[in-house]
Amino acid sequence: MSPEVFLIAGTRPEAIKLAPVAAAMRAAGRVTPVLVASGQHPTMVTQAFDAFDVQADVTLPLQRVTGSQPELLTAMISSLDALLEERKPAAVIVQGDTTTTLAGAMAAFWRRIPVVHLEAGLRSGDLDSPFPEEANRKLVGQLAALHLAPTALAATNLLDESVAPASVLITGNTVVDAALEIAAREMPFEDSRIAAAVDAAAHGEARLVLVTAHRRESWGEPLDRILSAVRRLVEAYPDIRVVLPAHANPAVRAQVEAGLAGVPRVTITDPLPYPALARLLSNAYLTLTDSGGIQEEAPSFKVPALVLREVTERVESLHAGCAKLVGTDEDLIVAEAARLLDDPALRDSMTANGNPYGDGLASHRTEQAVAALLGLAAHPAPMPSTVAA
Repeated sequence: MSPEVFLIAGTRPEAIKLAPVAAAMRAAGRVTPVLVASGQHPTMVTQAFDAFDVQADVTLPLQRVTGSQPELLTAMISSLDALLEERKPAAVIVQGDTTTTLAGAMAAFWRRIPVVHLEAGLRSGDLDSPFPEEANRKLVGQLAALHLAPTALAATNLLDESVAPASVLITGNTVVDAALEIAAREMPFEDSRIAAAVDAAAHGEARLVLVTAHRRESWGEPLDRILSAVRRLVEAYPDIRVVLPAHANPAVRAQVEAGLAGVPRVTITDPLPYPALARLLSNAYLTLTDSGGIQEEAPSFKVPALVLREVTERVESLHAGCAKLVGTDEDLIVAEAARLLDDPALRDSMTANGNPYGDGLASHRTEQAVAALLGLAAHPAPMPSTVAA
């Protein structure tokens, strides 16, 4: 039997980015992927895996009382350690910068099991933003045996921290693989309002604007400014239709509904399943977002992004011109969105150079890199530095 490799997911983005890797491993047949759900966000992980027609092979029990980060981290490390002792995988893959990522890396490192860090090397340079993710990914960078960087800049960040060059490979980001695969399925929308908005956009009857503002630093006054900008844009452009999946937090949902009450052509929804979100993004004219994942996915669909954050570690999209940082300044959001709505040629030029985050082959490079780490394959070539449009 081929050696087991654990892929540990605790949040929806982790599950989305790991599912294509598991598929690539099953197709190659050199290792046996084991999808492990850590219990951090169990419902959302299950929903994300469902989009790819897979299920977690192992779901860890997790009892939470206080909801604190120390409680979550210690509980996951304890459960993961017991599982690692029982199954003894050949390697463990952790993704990104969540508490699950840190717990998986620490548990594997203590068991002397090689840690593979997928989406390694992202840095904002500020331990307070994003918090605690910036610290998590830097800590995992000290423990990993293999660093799979999504971009050349991420790889450079690792080398600047004295990570051994032989342990760093530029793979691209597996979220691009996931988004392209899921959007191509064109699965039907459960919400008829979204279906109508996408249909209008597809027939040239409207321009679709996707708005997401989920990060905690966007809540409160910053979110009020974002909502005010959306109101002004809808008033100024009668051909746009806005879809805004609201955060599940009741207070945030109430703030969104109050801020957009009575505004026409705005659809407020619950958090969307990944297939719906990917298809919605693929049909958008423009996105206003504070989501890291959407920043990575949007260029593949030639959708420019105005980033509703003061700082982003995904600066490759800024350098490539397919995204622009606008923060939560109401006037700046309106001005930059208006430029793109007034000038379709400018809008198209933002994404003319393709997606700096990947070419849809990151999962295959990841499988090859893990197989090489285990002595089962030759080392793969890195992703080309320039992705064709």
